[in-house]
Amino acid sequence: MWIAAVSLVAWLWLLLCQGFFWRTDVRLPPREDPGRWPSVCVVVPARDEAAVLPASLPSLLAQDYPGPAEVFLVDDGSTDGTGEVARALAAEHGGLPLTITSPGEPPAGWTGKLWAVRHGIALTRAREPEFLLLTDADIAHAPDSLRTLVAAAGSDGSGRFDLVSQMARLRVESGWERLVVPAFVYFFAQLYPFRRIGRAGSRTAAAAGGCVLLRADVAERARIPDAIRHAVIDDVALARAVKGAGGRVWLGLAERVDSVRPYPRLDDLWRMVSRSAYAQLRHSPALLAGTVAGLALVYLVPPVALAVGLAAGNAAVAVPGGLAWLVMTGTYLPMLRYYGLPSRLAPLLPFTAFLYLLMTVDSAVRHYRGRGAAWKGRTYARPAPVTDEPSP
Repeated sequence: MWIAAVSLVAWLWLLLCQGFFWRTDVRLPPREDPGRWPSVCVVVPARDEAAVLPASLPSLLAQDYPGPAEVFLVDDGSTDGTGEVARALAAEHGGLPLTITSPGEPPAGWTGKLWAVRHGIALTRAREPEFLLLTDADIAHAPDSLRTLVAAAGSDGSGRFDLVSQMARLRVESGWERLVVPAFVYFFAQLYPFRRIGRAGSRTAAAAGGCVLLRADVAERARIPDAIRHAVIDDVALARAVKGAGGRVWLGLAERVDSVRPYPRLDDLWRMVSRSAYAQLRHSPALLAGTVAGLALVYLVPPVALAVGLAAGNAAVAVPGGLAWLVMTGTYLPMLRYYGLPSRLAPLLPFTAFLYLLMTVDSAVRHYRGRGAAWKGRTYARPAPVTDEPSP
C-alpha cells in the first residue's frame, strides 16, 4: 500500500515542482531582427551519412540568412561516399558556400564527433565568425532556421543568450518510433526542464546536439570542444561548459527543425538509447541501481498497484496506483500532441518506460563487456579524467 502512495506523491511532485517539464510551449523566444546580421559558420560533423544528406544538406545550403554565412562539412572517416554525395548536392543546389574536409581518425581521448567539430571550428577561425551553428548531418532546417536562431540569441541586455539550442523534431513514422521517440524527449525534459535551463542564474544545463547556435567568443572562452573532448553525451557537456564559463543557455522544442534519420525497428532505437545511457549515469553502479529503482517506482508501480488492488479488492492500493497512472498519462499528453500522435498512446508510457529500463541495464552490461558506447564502428570506453593539459 505504501509503495503506491509513494509513487503518487512522486508524481504530484513531478507535476508541480519539476519545472513544469511536461509542457511543450518552450519555443524560440520572439525577437526583432538585429540591425546588423552577424557572421555565422555552420559546422556539420558527418560519418557515413550519405543516405540522409540529400534530405538535410540542401536545407542548410538554402538558408535565407541576410548576413555572411558559410557551411563546413567535416567528413569523419566515412566509408559510404559521404564527401562525394555532399559535393554533388552542393553542385546541384548551390546556395551558401560549402567546404568539405576530413580530420583523420581521432586521437586517444577524443570522440569522433567532437574531433570533427574541433577540426571544423579550427577552419572557421580564418573567417572570424561571430556565431557557430553546430548541427548534425541528419537535421533538416526550414529556410529561416538560421535567421530565427540568431535573432533569438539577441544582441545585448538581459535577454542575450550565448547558446541557443532546439530539440529537433524526431521521426515518428513506424510503430516503434511512435511508441519510443516521444517518450525519449519527455524523459529528457524531465531530467533537464527547459524552463530552468533558460532561467538566469539557474545551474540546470543541457542542449540538443542536433541544433546548437553558439557565440564564437564564448566557445573559445569555454574551450569548446577541447574541454569536453571525451564526452559521449556531448550536447549536455557542451551546455555545462558554456554555463561554467559564465554563458547563458536556452533550450526548447523545435517547430521546423527536423531529424530525417529513420529508426524503423526497435533494435535501431535500442542502440540509440543504450549507447549512452550508462554514460549518463557516469558509469556508476550505484546510480544505475538508483535509476532502475526510480523508474520502477515512478512508472511501473502505478499500473501494477491498480491491477493488484482491483484484483484483491483493496482500494488503498488501487486508488493511489490509479491516480498516479492518471497523472502520468496527463503529463505525457502534451508531448504526444506535439508529435501529432493519438492520445490513446499515453497510457502505454509505463510499457515504454520498462523498455528504457531494459535499455539502461543493457547499456551497463555492454560497458562491462568492453563494448562501451558503440556507434558507427567506434567504441568508447569510460573516459579518463580530463586535465588542463593541451589536447593533441
